[in-house]
Amino acid sequence: MPQKYILTGAVIVVAVLAVALKYWSYLANPWTRDGQVRADVIQVTPRVSGPIVRLAVNDNQLVCAGDLLFEIDPRTFQASVDQARAKLDSTGDNVLALEKQVESARAGVDVARANVSKAQNNVAAAVATVEKNEAEFERQQDMLPKKATSQKAVDRAKANFSVSVEQRKAAVSGIGQAKASLAQAEAALAEAEAQLGAAGDANPDIRAAAATLREAELNLEFTQVRAPVDGYVTNLNMQLGSFAVANQPVLALVDINSYWVDGFFKETQLGDMQPGDEAMVTLMSYPDQPLSGRVESIGWGIAQQDGSTGPDLLPTINPTFDWIRLAQRVPVSIKLDELPDGVELRVGTTGSVLVKTGTAPAAGRDEPAVGAR
Repeated sequence: MPQKYILTGAVIVVAVLAVALKYWSYLANPWTRDGQVRADVIQVTPRVSGPIVRLAVNDNQLVCAGDLLFEIDPRTFQASVDQARAKLDSTGDNVLALEKQVESARAGVDVARANVSKAQNNVAAAVATVEKNEAEFERQQDMLPKKATSQKAVDRAKANFSVSVEQRKAAVSGIGQAKASLAQAEAALAEAEAQLGAAGDANPDIRAAAATLREAELNLEFTQVRAPVDGYVTNLNMQLGSFAVANQPVLALVDINSYWVDGFFKETQLGDMQPGDEAMVTLMSYPDQPLSGRVESIGWGIAQQDGSTGPDLLPTINPTFDWIRLAQRVPVSIKLDELPDGVELRVGTTGSVLVKTGTAPAAGRDEPAVGAR
């Protein structure tokens, strides 16, 4: 009889120890059934509008970055490119003509400056001639009373002096005309330079025409919409002939290199959890193939339900019982290790997540947890 009691007591002790060990494991290694597969989902949006003339993919098809997804009718955009290229050529011809006008105006300024210099030399020569003829006239006048010259020679000297004076006046007037011509030539040069602006490819008209051409070429390139990343085409609803509208998403692309799992843990389970802790994920679609990973980040906040604005701009308060206090759930991001063969992740599928606390590398324990994606 005592042996029977001893055996029964031993069984009870073992059961209690097993339950205690399981409970300790649950406390030490937080676990939740509220896990969800996530990934970056890219909304593929055309940059230009037009009818779709080529559809290169099917729904749920795997594509690589750079693969053609669909093509918008390029004919209108090709015409815009041709028109912009012709405008650039025409602008280049106009700028070349303006450059020739500037060169001609500069040559005119050089000629006008040379004429001013020539006129100045003429004035100097005329002044020298006037001084010479005046001296000769005075000498002849001094010699006439002495009968050393004739009246005819005096008259000739006087005439030469008068002619040289008039020539000096004409030379001085020529300087004014030459300077006026120079000012006119410089004004014409300034006007030609203003019309031209910068020369060559730096000319603003050429740069504007080149920018218009580049914009037209980009719009033509945008008619071919390509995959930005490796991923799966999802929710493909358009058909050939459908009209694509610029900046309006037309399909989704799931990035296959961005999968992670969000586990929503109770706030009471976060105390010892750190980024870098080992994690085990068991998906409902693969219950016999647990996935390994590590805690990548822990969320810093969740949306508040109580106090949000209701339909009448009054705060919305959910009724609660005083003796029931529900723990809030916080997202914990799990970065998965390499997937086993045959496992395919799908966004939105669910599973359970277990985190082994205390397994993070020493460096990771000292760093504060960052917000979940």
